[in-house]
Order: sequence, then structure tokens, then C-alpha cells
Amino acid sequence: MAEYTPMIQQYLRIKAEYKDAFLFFRLGDFYEMFFEDAVNASRELEITLTSREGGSAERIPMCGVPHHSARNYIDQLVQRGYKVAICEQTEDPKSAKGVVRREVVQLITPGTVMEGKGIEEKENNFLASVSQFGRDTFGVAFNDLTTGENRVTILTGTKHDVINELYSNGVKEVVIPEALDEEVKRSIIESCSATISIEETTSIDHAFSTIVKHLNDEKLLITFGRLLNYLQKTQKRSLNHLQAVIHYNAHQYMRIDLYSKRNLELTETIRSKGKKGSLLWLLDQTITAMGGRLLKQWIDRPLIDHDDIQLRLNMVETLKNQYFERHDLRELLKDVYDLERLAGRVAFGNVNARDLMQLRKSLEQIPAIKKVIHELGNEYAGNLANKIDSLEDLTMLLHSSIKENPPLSIKDGDIIKDGFNETLDRYRDASRNGKTWIANLEKEEREKTGIKSLKIGYNKIFGYYIEVTRANLQYLPEGNYERKQTLSNAERFITPELKEKEALILEAEEKIIQLEYDIFVDIREQVKDYIPRLQLLSKIISEIDALQCFATISEERHYSRPTFSENEIFIKDGRHPVVEKVMNSQEYVPNDCFMKDGRHLLLITGPNMSGKSTYMRQVALIAILAQIGCFVPANEAVLPIFDQVFTRIGAADDLISGQSTFMVEMLEAKNAIVHATQKSLILFDEIGRGTSTYDGMALAQAIIEYIHDHLGSKTLFSTHYHELTDLENQLPQLTNVHVSAIEEQGKVVFLHKIKEGAADKSYGIHVAELAELPSSLINRARQILEQLEQGDQKKSEKEEPVENKIEQNQVEESQLSFFEATTNTNLKEEGLTKKEKQVVQMVKSLNLLEMTPLDAINKLYEVQKKLT
Repeated sequence: MAEYTPMIQQYLRIKAEYKDAFLFFRLGDFYEMFFEDAVNASRELEITLTSREGGSAERIPMCGVPHHSARNYIDQLVQRGYKVAICEQTEDPKSAKGVVRREVVQLITPGTVMEGKGIEEKENNFLASVSQFGRDTFGVAFNDLTTGENRVTILTGTKHDVINELYSNGVKEVVIPEALDEEVKRSIIESCSATISIEETTSIDHAFSTIVKHLNDEKLLITFGRLLNYLQKTQKRSLNHLQAVIHYNAHQYMRIDLYSKRNLELTETIRSKGKKGSLLWLLDQTITAMGGRLLKQWIDRPLIDHDDIQLRLNMVETLKNQYFERHDLRELLKDVYDLERLAGRVAFGNVNARDLMQLRKSLEQIPAIKKVIHELGNEYAGNLANKIDSLEDLTMLLHSSIKENPPLSIKDGDIIKDGFNETLDRYRDASRNGKTWIANLEKEEREKTGIKSLKIGYNKIFGYYIEVTRANLQYLPEGNYERKQTLSNAERFITPELKEKEALILEAEEKIIQLEYDIFVDIREQVKDYIPRLQLLSKIISEIDALQCFATISEERHYSRPTFSENEIFIKDGRHPVVEKVMNSQEYVPNDCFMKDGRHLLLITGPNMSGKSTYMRQVALIAILAQIGCFVPANEAVLPIFDQVFTRIGAADDLISGQSTFMVEMLEAKNAIVHATQKSLILFDEIGRGTSTYDGMALAQAIIEYIHDHLGSKTLFSTHYHELTDLENQLPQLTNVHVSAIEEQGKVVFLHKIKEGAADKSYGIHVAELAELPSSLINRARQILEQLEQGDQKKSEKEEPVENKIEQNQVEESQLSFFEATTNTNLKEEGLTKKEKQVVQMVKSLNLLEMTPLDAINKLYEVQKKLT
């Protein structure tokens, strides 16, 4: 390092401590980057890469961004998963001896960003930590630095349980120990798309003892301690807005694994990965950012406690029925800003005067909100109203101190109201009166000299001056005017009297700006004392907002209040909430779902595009809506309280981990089969289609039988294997239903109506026609289908001789196509006995496409008996 200049040596020393971050190194008005950081930043930010002398033989790569616009560049890097270390000058360059002292004042990471484009109003920005205790025990903690929320739990299970928790919270960054199991580490990287950071320290500083005092489990303390130490090391400032850590148990809520959340599109769609088209998009009638974040949390974690669900439903029913009160409430909430994040900005010291104005306007709505909630007459509403803290003292402080429309900057003055601070008022009076005196002086000088164009002006370089054009210089009296500046067509002067007043005015204005800044900082410090009360208030307001959201959507969409049973599903005229909304004016066909009296497994058949998947999803979404405390899209709904929901819907390769569609299908099926209980809901759509027909059909039947015999979970199982419908005769708790369709003038018409019994056709070619495949292709497909159905299709391969008996191992090895004809119309009958000729005729007459595998085996056995 000795070959580099002292400044570059300083840079390298600091960079060595932040190897995994871009180091924004402050040099004057710029943040500069050097070496590899410069090369990478120029590429990522599309800024010019230059170089400079650094004391070495070669020039050093260099790029930089202006200090005043650095926020935009930092946001870009953090949104792409990078970390940025902000290195500031911590010493006045004028008094520095040698290189100015510099230190990293903050490390900004995806999980600790406090502001910028990466922060979504209605989404949490979670940082997580994972600790491992033995082979199958993990601690997981979460923090949203913008709101101060903290949660921690202990999981006993596999890496999949950890991934599910991380995915459910949409974490942006995960803090782990270096020694974390490599397989777990790899799964986190592959599944969560989060930045990974290392932290080994787990001890908790005494300053944070109050937020963890209720945690009496060492594993919980270690897990949260890892997270807390990372926050302290990266933020390097007060974290007194951190809220008490909530210890929760994942089993306290309905468990929905990451596959099911994706398949059901609860918070984002599968195709676009965006909110639009998801259940969250449909439901979100929240007014405040706080309410929006809570709504998402509720969707991610539906309740399983009957009493808790009923409390929410009672409140939703009250708000739904009392339209005018709900309307007033929504209007009041429109003026409530994000109290949680405002409190976080206050704690961080980056709140400005406009933020405090937003806080004041929000608090001014609270008394009216409290009154509306109290007057609802609901017991739950009464409890909420009693908890509401109006914070009148803080409201009064902000009302008396901050001007109505303050500037963004807190260093330019014009922030504090008159009458709030006596010293500030005196300075303002001097400044205002001084300017009035100058206006009067200008008038007097014009009258005294007779120069009507004479004016008194001001600029930051020369201060106050009297300006006279060259043509009028002759009219100035002698002796009292001191030349200050010469212009091309005018001269500027100052008089002793003006000079004296200028000193007074400038001194007052300079002191005003500094004093206003000091007063604002003092007010900000006072507001810090209110942070716990603000955070408690924000929780109540967000809960009120989420509940009015449920009431609003329930009224608008004509939803009904669900009721609960021990083990019965009775959904009358149920609808898929999102599909119903997207269809707009088109008529949505509602459907029933009945599962009671020992009937817990529905086998659903019907054509492609007929609505099987939609029907299955709507049952799950109705159950989830009910358990988050919302009314449901049905005329009537009686449901059990499900402990878990599992889905296997759709087909997709997992390219990252190198798994095929069929492997993903089997893994998701396994997840349900291993973890489901009698209180779970399972949706399986077309299980087994990713492999050959007989393989897939065998697996599908085995899965159905396993669920029926061993799990007893409420299950909806859709399939194209019509042969499986015979299981209704073998499995007493399985019932066939189908999505009806009819043919009109050679065209298929989907009725989208679920009916009892099994479907009789698949209508595959009709669906292909709807997809507008070439007409010649469609016609050829019809010809081939007709030949197959008549048994006239000739095999392209040479026919094997017909044997009287087929060895069992040959049966096991053959994998015939589901649609391949097995009869042969050219069997020669010469030399056959009368009995053999009868058998040949019988084989010729068979239509295998209309037979189930069981029927085919029985017929083969009959043939075998005739020939023996």
C-alpha cells in the first residue's frame, strides 16, 4: 500500500472493512469510487469510467456521482441487491492536518434501506436472520427498519419450513452465520432471491433489553441478537424506534407453503410477478399505507382460532351495515399519513418539516376517527376506540411550531411559526424592519438626488448597494457615496448609514436560519419521545383500515358472511373472487361445493378450459378469505377451519435448481402428502400428466387412495384420466363431479357448471380449434381421432405375432400410448379352431378407447379363459 498516495491508502483501509459493498468515498462535492468498485459501478449505473494518478505506476480506475444526487444512484444499486457504504468526511478540511479524516457513517443494504424507490408504501421491507440449532431446529427473526417491527420464531422441521417463512415475508436480505448448513444456505439463495449477509455476534446490547425482556428462550435471543447486531453495525445511529419483539408460532396461523401461495396467486400473479390480478389486488380497499401492509400480512397468515375470526367478522359486518359511518371513516383516513414510517424517520434523524406537517395533519384526524369507531356500537369497536391515543400534546406542539407549507430543506429557514420562540421573533423583527427601512431609504435618496431610476439592491457577494446609471452620476452629491462596484452602464455605491443597516440585517438573517435549524432539531428530539405512542396508534389505525377494507369489498362485491363447522364444506353459488372481477360485465357462472357425510374427496373431470382449475382455486380462496375475517364470494358458505392449504396447480420447470415439470409436480405432491392432516385442504390439478400415460395414471390413483385411506383431508382432485372415475365404486368417501360442456353444430360450448358424475369426453380437438390452430391441422386431427375410435389405425411399426399368453414382465415393461389402438383388423383366421375364431372376432369388436384399464384387464382375462 506504500506506493499509493495517502488518500488512496485511506480509501483502501476503509474498503478492506467493506469488501462486499460499493464504497461511496466523499471527496468534496462528489462520492468517488476506485479500482474494481469504479469498474462495476460504471457498468451498473451507466456512468463514465475515468482514471487518476494514485501514486502507483498505473492510473487507478475511477468514477463518481454528485453528492446532491447520490440518492438516485444508491437506490439503483440497492434495488439490484448490492450494498453501499457511505463514507463521509468527519473533519473540517480547513483544520485537518494531512488527509481529512473519513469514516463510514452508514451501510445501506436491501434489508436496511430507509427511503427511496425500493420502498413500497403498502409493503414491508423485511430483513431476516436465520440461526441453526442442531440438524432440524432453526430460529428465524424479522425486522422492518422503516417501521421498527420485530418478530421471531423457532421452527422444528426442515429447510423447507425456513424457506416458507422467509418467502411469506418477502424478505430482501437474510443474515446468517458462516457455519449455517450449506444445503439450507443454497436453498435460501435459490428460493428467496435475497441478499445474503454474514453476522456472527448474537449478544444483545443492554440498551435494547426492554424490547426483548419477555423472551425467555435462549434460541430466540440468539436469533434476534444476530439480527440486532447486524442492524447496529450497518446503521451506526440510534435505533430507538425498534418495537418490542413479537414471539410467534407458525402453527398459530393457517400454514400455506410457498408453492401454494404462488399457485393461488395470493399476493402476486404467477405470470407477471405483479400485484395486479392477485387476491391482494382484489381486496386492497385500504386507505393508508399502514393498513395496506397489515392487509398483506393478514393474507399471508390467516387465522385458525375460531374466536379471533369471529371478532373480525363481527366488526366487518358492523362496518358493512353502517354505510354512512364507514364512508366518514374512509374520508378521515385519507388525511392520515404513514405514522409508522414517519416515526422511523424521526428516530433516524432524517425527518424534515414537511414530514412533521404530515404527522400533525394525521393526528388532527384521530379524535374524529375515535368518535366514529366508538359510535359503531360493536364490542370490538369499543375496545379499539378505548385504545386510541389522540396525542393532543404532540398535536399542539406541532401546531404551534411548524409553518403550514415549509420548505423541503431544514437548513434554509422559513420553518418555524411566529410566536413560538422569543429570540427568533426578535431577529425576524430586525430583519423585517430593516428591509422596510431600506425601502424608505430608496425613496428618500430618489427625492434628495432627483434620480428617479436610483435603486437599492442586494446580492450575496456585494451585499446592499445604491445603483445609479452613468448618465445620472453627475446628480449625486459629493462625499457621502463610496464606490462599491462598477458595471458597464452603472455604478454601485454604499453609504455609512446603509452599511450599518446592512450589518444588522445580515446578522439577523444569518442568525434566523441557524436558530430555526436549532429549534427544528429540538422539536424533532421532542417528537422522538412520542415514538412508542405513535407506533401503538399506527397499529390500531391500520387494523381499523384493514377491517373497513373488508367491509367495503364485501358490500361492493356482494359477499356473504361465512360460518364454520367441524368437518363440512357447504358453499352455495361460490365464485372465484379475482376472475369474477376481471370478467367485468360478462356473466360469471357460480358453482356449489358440498363435502359432508363422509364425502371428503371430489374427483373432478371435464374438458380443458372448462374451469376445473378455477373451481378448485375458488374453494381455497373462499376458505382463506373466511379465515382472514372477510366475507366470501358465495351466497352461503359453511366451512371447517383449515390448518393448512396445499395446492398443485399448473406446470412449470424449476430451471434454477434443474428440476423438470414432473419433478416439481412430485415434490409439491410430496409436500402435501407428508404434512397434511385431516383438517387440511388439498388441491391437486392433473397430477401425473408429466410422464407417460400409464405411469401418470398409476401415480394419480395411488395418490388418491393414499389421501382417502391415510389422510382424510378435504381434497379436490381434477384429472383427464377418465378411468379413475371408477374409483367412486371402490372408495366410499370419493365422489365424481364434472364440469359440463355441450356440442352445438360441431363447436364445444363450456357451461362452466359443476355437476355430479363423471365427464364423458375431453373435447381436446375443440379446444385446439378455439386456440385457432391451422384448420388443416384440426381436420387431420379429426380424421386420426375417427380412425382411432373405429379401431382402423394401422401401426407404423411391424406387428409382433399374437401370442396366446403374455408374460407378466412384458406387461410391466410396455408403456403404451393412452390413445394407441391395440386391435388389429388384419388378424388371419386360417387354421384357427372355431373357439379361436370366436376369440378373434371378439377382439376385433373391442373399442379400447372406451374401456377403462380395469375393463381391459377383465376382458383380457376373459379372452385368456376362452383359449385355455
